[in-house]
Order: sequence, then structure tokens, then C-alpha cells
Amino acid sequence: MLRSLRHRNFRLFFAGQLISLIGTWMQSVAQAWLVYRLTGSAVLLGAIGFAGQIPVLLFASIGGAFADRHNRHRIVIGTQIASLLLALGLAALTLSGHIQVWEIAAFAASLGIVNAFDIPARQTFVVDMVGKGDMANAIALNSSMVNGARIVGPAVAGVLVAAIGEGWCFLANSISYIAVITGLLMMDVPAVSARKAAVSAFEQIKEGFRFVAGHVPIRALLLLLGFVSLFAMPYAVLMPIFADQILHGGASGLGILMGASGLGALMGALMLAARTGIRGLGRWVMAATAGFGLSLALFSMSQWFWLSAALLIPVGFSMMVQMAASNTLIQTLSPDYIRGRVMSAYTMMFMGMAPFGSLLAGSLAHRLGAPRVVFASGIACMVSAAVFARYLPRVRIEARRLIVAQNMVGGDPPQEMTATGAE
Repeated sequence: MLRSLRHRNFRLFFAGQLISLIGTWMQSVAQAWLVYRLTGSAVLLGAIGFAGQIPVLLFASIGGAFADRHNRHRIVIGTQIASLLLALGLAALTLSGHIQVWEIAAFAASLGIVNAFDIPARQTFVVDMVGKGDMANAIALNSSMVNGARIVGPAVAGVLVAAIGEGWCFLANSISYIAVITGLLMMDVPAVSARKAAVSAFEQIKEGFRFVAGHVPIRALLLLLGFVSLFAMPYAVLMPIFADQILHGGASGLGILMGASGLGALMGALMLAARTGIRGLGRWVMAATAGFGLSLALFSMSQWFWLSAALLIPVGFSMMVQMAASNTLIQTLSPDYIRGRVMSAYTMMFMGMAPFGSLLAGSLAHRLGAPRVVFASGIACMVSAAVFARYLPRVRIEARRLIVAQNMVGGDPPQEMTATGAE
């Protein structure tokens, strides 16, 4: 389960990110609560979510091409420094008592632009650190780290927000970036991470989109991920409403609910880390999507706090299995030279669709109520799983062909993957 940690660079990355991501989740929960405290508006909760995520849709393709053309290690260092400065600025305004909603939206949008460059570079940099042999394990461990932090960060944020306010959470997040930046600077990364291109960045972006559109398995996984991101994942935007108005848990209750979802996601990521090869991951994606929808529908009907928290465990578990399994399959099926651009498409589907979902969820919750919106999201998720199941046999066949083609031209997937097939 921990085999990727034998790589020194990945150990440094893992340790630094673990600390930093706790701060990131603290900021996420504190920011949502700050907006809710200032406005009490479901619409504005959705709008802030939109502002933070729409830049990913607009700029991720540029970020992916940038990651394929330049040194990914240096890109990640730069994005982490930018994230530190943004968190520090948000903390300063909040602690001064002069923070306004439009300023929160501006900081969220700025961080979204940074993420559009950070996520494709960071996702592909994982492969640079461990190689394809340990890629699936490293992706799963990276996901487990994200969600381990997701348990601790929201819980700490709930306590700090209730005790001393949101600004201190933002300050703690800015300090936490020092750990990951230090780890990145300590790495010994080969110069091969820098990639020169003979064509323009615009041509590279078009090539990336053509590759995604022309390969059935990658296209099917991305479409499913985009649909779920649009209609189901924005449930998190409505969590302050559930925590306060429906379950009466306040800020600390919000931290517990988000932590419960993170616990489930951590369990899913660790289960994936224990796997070898990619056999059966297509079926796992389908089952996880259906489980995500069913869990969301059940959560929407609960009015008991601890039952709701318990139901968020399978919500987080299913969401993580779908996301991480899709990530592993897509990176396995993508040649090295184009992986950054393919992962930018993954980022656009995973995070780029979410802003529209956040805006839609916030608007509908204002008119219909948060429980009805989340229930409808769950049903939509289950329908999308059924559609994906119908096309899964064709996806399997095309995935095998793509893996064989990669073996013939070089940049092969690990031998165990070619033997098992992406079923």
C-alpha cells in the first residue's frame, strides 16, 4: 500500500502536502462559513463557489499545455507560493474586520486561476516522481493524503471558527504552505522534467483536445466525471445550510459533516492504494458513481445530525473511488508527451463543471430547498451510472487497444497493466 514512498521525491512531496492540505481544507470550510455568516444566502454560497472554480474551466487547457512544455517541478513551486500569498491576503482582510463578499469572490477567483495551472502540473508531476510502475499507487496515496487532511482540516476549522473566527483559519493555511514549498525545494528532480515543443502552445492545446475526443475510454470517463461534477459534487456548497438550518449543528457541525465525508474518501483512497494493476477499475467507476448518487439521496432525506454524518461517509467513499479510479485509468491510457494536456481536460471536467453546478445548486436551493436539490442530484448521478454501464463493454475493448498501441510506440504502461486490461 505504501510502495510509492520508497521514492525520496514522493516522500518529500507527501509530507509537505499533508500539512498544506490540512490548511487548505480549513480555509475551504472557513470561507464557506464566512460567506454564510455575512449573507445567509444560498445563492451567494453558490456564486462564491462559481467564482472559485470557473477559472479552472477557462484556463486549465492552457495550464495543461504549460505543464507539457515546461518544468513541472518549478510550476508547482510557483503555484504554491502564489497560493500562500492569496491565503495571507484573505487572512489580513478578514482579521482587519473589513472583508466584503466581493473581496472573497475576488480571492476565490484568483486561487482558481492558480489552480488551473497547479492541478495539471501537480497531477502529472506525480508520475515524474515515481514512474509508471508505481503511478496507480501514488495517485491513490495522493488521494488518501488529500482526504486525510479533509478529515482533520474541517474539524479544526469548525472549532477555530466557532472560537476565534475565520481569519485565523486563513492565516493558518498561509503558514501551512511553507511545508510543501520546503519539500519541493529539497527535491532532486532530473532536468528531463522540462519539455521543449516545436509547435505553438495553441497547436498543442488543440492536439490535446483531439486526443481526448478521439479515444473512447478517455472520452467516456471524462464525460461521466463532468456530469457528476455538474450535478452531484456541488452538494458540498450547500453544507452550511444543512449544518445550520436543517441539522442545527452550527459551524462545528459543518466541520464534522465535512470531516465525515473526508473519512469516507480516505477509506476509498486507501482501498485503491492496496490494489495492483488496473483490472476492474472501469466497473469500480460505474459502481462508485451509482453509490455516490444513492448515498446523496439518502443524506438529503435525513434530519438527524449523526445519521446525516454517517451517510456522508459513503458519499465521500464513492466520490473518491470514482475520481481516483478515473484519474488512474486516464493517466494509464495517456502517452507521456501529452499527459499534461489530457489531465487538463480531466481538471476541466472535475473542477471546471463544478462552478456551474454550484451556481445551479445555490439558485435551486433558494427556491426549492437544499434537501430537494441534493435528492435530485443523487438521482441524476444514478442515471449517469446506468448510461455508463451500457457503454462499458465498448470502453473495455478500446482501452485494451490503446494500451497495446502505447506498448508498440514506447512510453509503455507497466507490464501488469498490459496483461490485465482496463476492464
